[in-house]
Amino acid sequence: MRALIIGYGSPIRGDDAIGPLAADRLAAMDLPPDITVQARHILTAELVDDLRQVERVIFLDAAADSAPGEVRCRPLAPDPSAPSTMAHFHDPRELLAWCDTLYGHHPQAWLVTAGGADFGYANYRLSPLAEQALTRMLQQVLELLEFEQGHSSSLGEAAVAGVQEGPRY
Repeated sequence: MRALIIGYGSPIRGDDAIGPLAADRLAAMDLPPDITVQARHILTAELVDDLRQVERVIFLDAAADSAPGEVRCRPLAPDPSAPSTMAHFHDPRELLAWCDTLYGHHPQAWLVTAGGADFGYANYRLSPLAEQALTRMLQQVLELLEFEQGHSSSLGEAAVAGVQEGPRY
């Protein structure tokens, strides 16, 4: 089952970098070849073409509306009225709706977020609470992949073992 993981956020706004950092750490793991990982600054319309080619997608982002360090996972459904600025970034639900409209289908989707404590200017530097949440965020992604893709628990064990050794910024 082909899957896409997209971590997004601003690398220069402290805890907002948690999405791309999570994606970078996942990309450094020994994941099955049918799982693609992307780190993005923002979600753009071009991603719709990538979405049409997979059965599952997991979006990773920081959340300003959650308690610092809190990790949440929720399923997503297409929503053509999801808020976006149209010029700079798109909501994941909006991209799913475009995929559905253009190609007649959309992948099963989840959004995994971690509450941030500091969104000030800091190049790829996470607050201590966000750094702790990053590990839990990665574990959540691996659980989703195992559950949905039927991989053995060795995927999660091996990958989580590499979490602490992943790239540091």
